[in-house]
Parts: sequence; structure tokens; C-alpha cells
Amino acid sequence: MFENEHTLRHFMTEKAEGQFHDRYEKALEQVRPEFGRKYPMIINGKEVRTAQTFSHSSPIDTRIVLGHFPAGTARHARLAVASAKKAFEEWGRTDWRERVRIFRAAADLMSRKKFELAAWVSYENGKNRFEAIGDVDEAIDFVRYYAEEMERNNGFETPMKSAQPNERSKSVMKPYGVWGVIAPFNFPAAILTGMTTGALITGNTVVLKPSSDAPIVAFKIAEIFFQAGVPAGALNVVYGSGSKVGGELVASKDVSGIVFTGSREVGYSMSRQFGRESPRPLIAELGGKNPAIVTETADLNKAVEGVMKAAFGYSGQKCSACSRVFVHKKVRDEFLRKLVDKTKSLPVGNPLDPNTFMGPLVNEDAYKKFQQYARLADRDGKVLAGGYVRREGELKHGYYVEPTIVAGLPKNHRLFREELFVPILCVADYDKFDDAIKMANDADYGLTAGIFSGDSGEVKKFLDHIEAGVVYVNRQASATTGAMVGCQPFGGWKDSGTTGKNTGGPHYLTQFLREQSQTIVE
Repeated sequence: MFENEHTLRHFMTEKAEGQFHDRYEKALEQVRPEFGRKYPMIINGKEVRTAQTFSHSSPIDTRIVLGHFPAGTARHARLAVASAKKAFEEWGRTDWRERVRIFRAAADLMSRKKFELAAWVSYENGKNRFEAIGDVDEAIDFVRYYAEEMERNNGFETPMKSAQPNERSKSVMKPYGVWGVIAPFNFPAAILTGMTTGALITGNTVVLKPSSDAPIVAFKIAEIFFQAGVPAGALNVVYGSGSKVGGELVASKDVSGIVFTGSREVGYSMSRQFGRESPRPLIAELGGKNPAIVTETADLNKAVEGVMKAAFGYSGQKCSACSRVFVHKKVRDEFLRKLVDKTKSLPVGNPLDPNTFMGPLVNEDAYKKFQQYARLADRDGKVLAGGYVRREGELKHGYYVEPTIVAGLPKNHRLFREELFVPILCVADYDKFDDAIKMANDADYGLTAGIFSGDSGEVKKFLDHIEAGVVYVNRQASATTGAMVGCQPFGGWKDSGTTGKNTGGPHYLTQFLREQSQTIVE
């Protein structure tokens, strides 16, 4: 029976938090000797290097060079696709039970190496230790949950009725072929693993293009998959730019499907290109502009805690981050006072420090975007907290910014409408509950949403009318973020996704499969 990994909870239950910190600190020491290593691409089970490379530095301190990577080109992507196409001939016919066995072995390996992987997550994308171990836990959960889903559905073989007494019929779901997996930086273990496992465990083969901001975690996870028994060629790893490597995957006629997490603009462009020659499946999660509603009957302490964690966890670099909050006029001042006080007290700094809540942004582009948006917030609204970068001491060598709250913006302001992917929360008030629902839905996106209310009628109306794929009620742990595999299937409506079938849920794997009706006459 599937159970979530939930490492921190297990240590806390055993009253062994000290051991949790000891193991993380030991893992930090374990990975440091690998800094500066030269990593290869993996194509057809072989290491591939190039004359042209790129260096990968830590957002914690850009003086730390974590590794050097080959700059893959369209040619490398073509070689990887050819390798995956050849490997599909065998992997696609491998019994689903054997694929389940391999991935359960991979999950066990990941679990044994979870602290090492978490250390790399922290160094690569700036997550604090709790967020980093949560990222790895979610990756393990995806593997185990999808293995269980394959078993629960008998490999997606279903006996059907017989049209004639001498006929036997069944429905069989079969893999498509080669899938391109294009992964984001913000969950380099979880999202990458979930997408890759979804494609592979159903019998497809994969060309994986990791984010250039988190290539080491991708390499480590690929190593684990190979060690568990994924055959050479079934999984290929190619580094490089989205335009060259990703563009070739989208353009290739030998790629049967694409699974992608990233921006709406890139996803829509990809969708137009990929479906130009023939209809092919594209599974895309494309961001959010996620609202929370705080009513006059809300428990304000819970609301403040939930909104703060959702807005500023991992520096707002989550597609599920709370970026808009609508507060009833009667409780607006008290809510904002509590929220501003709590936000100003958040520890910002090196995420390797156990006391840090908010680490750095992932790269210079995000750092510059934050400054641009903060200037807009100051010009067109009233900044209640934050708004500045942090450059004191060691922080000057990384991409550190302050969690920021802005009020007084026009409701149609771009900060209210665009996905920012930085820690900026926009606040507005409302008088009538119907107006709060309307404002919450007044966005192109529909990924997550939350409400804090003590009125069951308001809660029902929210659940009936909110336009989002993942919704939460009175969730102090986080108003809009933190979906757990097997508990809260994660995916979006409107411009937030392309399929309406969520990751970590019972309908996800069928997207990697196509149905064949089989009838045998006896």
C-alpha cells in the first residue's frame, strides 16, 4: 500500500529532529568534494561530451561552481531520439510487472540517497533543507505511487464484454513510443522524476532535457534509474538550451509525445508546433496566478500563516505560489498588520543555515525581474513589506531578495495578472463575497486557490464556483501550495494546463498510453 515518504514528519514523530539535521549536514559535506566536476550527457547508455560547455554556479553564492556541462545541440537531441526509438522496440514490450519492479527498486535507491539528493537540490536551486528534502520525498512518492497505479489497474488491461459467444475481447492501453521530457528548475527532483517515471513506467522511452539551472540533480536521478535496471537507450539525458534541444524534440517526427512544465508562452508555442504535422499528446503544466480569499469569519492567525507560507515559500518560485489575496474590508487592517509583522520577521539568507526560511532566487534573470516588479509596486501601489534586494555580507554573492507585500494597486494592474515567479504578494479588499469569487477567477490561470472562512455557505460557494484545479479550505500549512502525491492530484484549469488530468492522481498515467481493443475469436 502506497505511503508518502514524508521524511521530516517521521523524524519529528520519533522526536529525532537532531538526527534529521545531522544527516543533512553530513550530506552537505559529502557532496562538496564533487564541486567542479565535469558531467556528460547520456545517450544510448554512453557518456557524451562536447568541446563547448557551460558552467553551473550556485545561486547561494555564485563563486561556487558546482559543475561543468556539455552544451547539447539539435544533433545531440536527434541522436538521443534515435536511441530512444530503438530502445522502445524492447522496452515497450517489457512486461509491465517488470517495469514496476525496476521503479520500485529505483524508489528504494532514491530513499537511501535522499539526503545527498536534498543537498544537491539546496546547492543547485537554493531551497532550504526542509524544502529540499520535501522535493526529494515527492520524487520518491511519484515513483511509488505510479508503480502502485500500474498494479491497481492491472497494467491498464481491462476485460470487456463478448459481442459473440465465441469471442473474447479486452481493452489494452499501450505506450506511444518516444517522449520528450522538458523539466523545470523549481522542483528538480519531484517534477522531473514524476514526468520521467510517468513516461517510462508505462513503456515509453525518454529523452530528458533538464533545466540548465538544475542539471546535477537530473544526472543523479538518471544514474539511480539506470542502477535500478532501466536499460540503456530507454532514458537519454541531453543538456542545452530550450531553443536547440527542446526545439529539436518538438520538431522531431520520431517523438510521439512531450511532457513539459514551464511558462504559458513556451507551452503554447510548443503546442502549436508539436501538433502542426499530426495530432500528438502534449502534457503541459503552465503556471498560475493563485488567489486566496480571507473572509470576515476567518481565523486570521491561520489565514496569515497559510498565506505567508504559500506566498514566500521557496521565494515564491512555485507555480502554485499565492500571489493574490482578497480580504474582507472588516478584517483587512488586522489581517495585514499580522501578515506584515510575520513577513518582516522571516529569516532571509543562506538556505544551508537551518534557521533560514527564504533562500535566494534561482538566477540573475529572476533577480532582475524582482527588482523590476518591485519598482512597479512602489510606483503604482503601496509596498507594506520588503521591496529590496539583500546585499549585506555573504548575501552579495547570491540572488537574495526580501519577501514583498503590496497593496493599493488597481485591480487590473499587471502585478495582479501576470505570473511573477518571485516573492511578491498583491493584496486587495472586498465587500461582498461574490465579488471576492469574481476577482479570484478574474485571471487567465486556474491552478490553485484557497479560502479561509468559518461560514459553511461561503465555503460551499467557493468550492462550487472557483476556477482552479487544486483548492484548499482553511489550510494553515499553506493556502495554495504543498499538494501531496496520492492525496491532492496537482494540475490546472484554463491557461494553467493542457489536459485536465493531474499529476500524482489516478488519471495521470493514462495520458502516456493509447487504447487498443483486442478481440480473439475461438
